[in-house]
Amino acid sequence: MQTIGDSKTLGSFIRQERKAQGLTQEELAGLTGVGVRFVRELEAGKESCRVGLALQVARALGLVLTVQRRREVP
Repeated sequence: MQTIGDSKTLGSFIRQERKAQGLTQEELAGLTGVGVRFVRELEAGKESCRVGLALQVARALGLVLTVQRRREVP
């Protein structure tokens, strides 16, 4: 499990997973129904990216995101 504390870390994780699956940004955009520009901005860690679309991209990559309260994190 990886802790994601900011948009840059999330974007980096999305990029790593996309590349591990051998997908281009264009292919990922097509699979998820978002624009290539959105994928680029998400991977770059742009803070104004829409959360719903970011979750859609994560799901398409087979990623599961969970949330915990700080006091629950070991």
